[in-house]
Amino acid sequence: MNGIRIPERRLYQQIADQIRGLVQNGQFRFGQRLPAERELAQQLGVSRPSLREALIALELDGTVEIRMGSGVYVVPAAERRPAWSGSMGESPAELMQARATIEGAAIVLACARITPDGLASLRQTLEAMAIEIEEGRKPVDQDRQFHLTIATQSGNSVIGRIVGDLFDERHSPLSAQLREHFETPETWSFALAEHEEILTALEARDGLLAQAMMRMHLEESKRRWLDR
Repeated sequence: MNGIRIPERRLYQQIADQIRGLVQNGQFRFGQRLPAERELAQQLGVSRPSLREALIALELDGTVEIRMGSGVYVVPAAERRPAWSGSMGESPAELMQARATIEGAAIVLACARITPDGLASLRQTLEAMAIEIEEGRKPVDQDRQFHLTIATQSGNSVIGRIVGDLFDERHSPLSAQLREHFETPETWSFALAEHEEILTALEARDGLLAQAMMRMHLEESKRRWLDR
């Protein structure tokens, strides 16, 4: 043994391998619509969020086509676009779980330390976010600024850096493709309302409520991407 460790394949990759194998052995034929997500998840014995991540990965590698409102179809080999060759990124479900853990702790610290300028900055960020949504744009920059401001107001620069890195994983191919399918003006409006509740708790210096609102927001964000 040379001591080189082969990275374990992520769960969504393992599920994608299962489905790819079913296509290759003919259980799912070219051009066929796959079973509905809930049925396929039960068939494979996996959670629906993990299955959705796997289907997005298969869409990126050209195995399937996701037609919103119609279903997921196996793409004939001759019609497949070039497969994605690089890293697809971390599991969005695991990222949101990590963010809920870290940001849930960070906001308790921020509640005790946030300055009037910090609160004013958060309010301005939400006002800018509302304008972006109203004008039909995706307020990703304002969303990032909101979460990063809270993390930096915790007074811990390491937490701020980790939160920034975790947020920026949303630009990975897997997360970006999920956003392309499932982000809408309506989902952004929900996110804005949840941000407002977080800010209200911060303004009240209620650390437990702020923590609950942050974790609820990130759980709802995961649900909007992966389980609706």
